[in-house]
Amino acid sequence: MLSSLSFAACGGGGDASAAGDVLASVGASVLTVDDLRDNMPLGLSPEDSVLFCRAYIKQWIDSRLVSEIAVRNISGTEKIDKMVEEYRNDLIMKEYKRLMYEENGGRWFGSDTLRSYYDSHKSDFILKKPLVKGIFLKLPQDAPRLQDVRKWYCSDKNDDIERLEKYTLQDAVQYDYFRDRWTDWNDIQKHIPMDFGGSPDMFLQKNDNFEMTRDGYTYLLSISEYLPSGSEAPFELVEESIKDLFANENRVEYDRMLRKLLFERGVKSGDVKVNVDLGL
Repeated sequence: MLSSLSFAACGGGGDASAAGDVLASVGASVLTVDDLRDNMPLGLSPEDSVLFCRAYIKQWIDSRLVSEIAVRNISGTEKIDKMVEEYRNDLIMKEYKRLMYEENGGRWFGSDTLRSYYDSHKSDFILKKPLVKGIFLKLPQDAPRLQDVRKWYCSDKNDDIERLEKYTLQDAVQYDYFRDRWTDWNDIQKHIPMDFGGSPDMFLQKNDNFEMTRDGYTYLLSISEYLPSGSEAPFELVEESIKDLFANENRVEYDRMLRKLLFERGVKSGDVKVNVDLGL
């Protein structure tokens, strides 16, 4: 289907397979039906598919015109090739550092170190907006068993929560369970069509459970825990920020450690061979 669509979009006519599945070519570069299929978003209407095909193929041609044709009119591309290689190496090193940090950040910055820093700098981590834990539901106004839902979503019993979750699979428009994690109040508030005023803290101080109906929907909110604006942010929320802070402050040492690790691995694998004394 994509083959015929893409060719129809370009006005090429005929069958893609008959043309070798090649949609366009610039110099030695070719664009195939599979290339286009891999980059086409899902769910496009036939009209939008045609527009996407035309735009994608035109953009592909434009980009290759530079690399395949314009380069022929430039003398001394060795400098550009060197810049490209250096830029490529820089990108690879940055990506490697990111992956190593994600995998081993805890080893370099132990939990005790992070916690100690947090305890000594709590005043640096003050909430500008409240945090909440709880349950939020959006249901059709005429949803079945609404009275049972009112009981379940306020309950602390595992059986009631399991009943609620099974119910929401079929009858809920939206269901968010966040009793197990601190959540920014703004992320919950935006789903409720109500003006909470300039101070959400006043609302949260007075309401553990909240229900409203508007425009054919019923909104249910249960707050199990609440941290007001101006409170110290919980450690688990700022732990990654502290890791980033440590990484930035120790970037020279961090980079040295990574490069040393790469060097040692290269020597061990045989990829790196040194025939002079580097004084290491």
